Amino acid sequence: MEAKSEEGEGEVGLGYNSGSVKRARLQSTLSALLDDPVLSDVPKKPTLADVDTLISLELGSAMKISVVKLDGTSFDVAVLNRGTVKDLKLAINKKINEMEQSKMGHRQISWRQVWANFCLAYHNEKLIDERAALQDLGIRNNSQVHFVHYVALRDTRKHSRRRKHRFFHGLSKRLNYHNDARS
Repeated sequence: MEAKSEEGEGEVGLGYNSGSVKRARLQSTLSALLDDPVLSDVPKKPTLADVDTLISLELGSAMKISVVKLDGTSFDVAVLNRGTVKDLKLAINKKINEMEQSKMGHRQISWRQVWANFCLAYHNEKLIDERAALQDLGIRNNSQVHFVHYVALRDTRKHSRRRKHRFFHGLSKRLNYHNDARS
């Protein structure tokens, strides 16, 4: 019986060691693959969606789009051929967040603020409709889109909940005042 318990302990110790060895081997292989210049477009911590998009790019069912920033620098993003303007924006958000995080550590960008003041343009046509398919807009593989200044017009008929509250609260005060004055 003593021999069995020693074997069991040895298996647990060996299993732990072999698991950590396998994990270390996997990490070193993965880091070597990611450092390979051929795979330079793979993010440092790729998700399944990232890998799927890159495979689609190689197979021709995705397109690489160059995005030119206001300072003239550019970067590339990959979007599926059937992608929309919203998909392109999400790819840009992800790419810039990765670039900023690798340069400066944890940094948060307010994309709501960015898209409220800027939009993308392709051949001087602003890409405002997020549901529009990229191919319908003429965007193909290796196309260039640019960031341009854009201020969305506010729909004056829509009030925020706070403004509605102030408006109706003010009305009720006026009605109460007029009703009291009549009495």
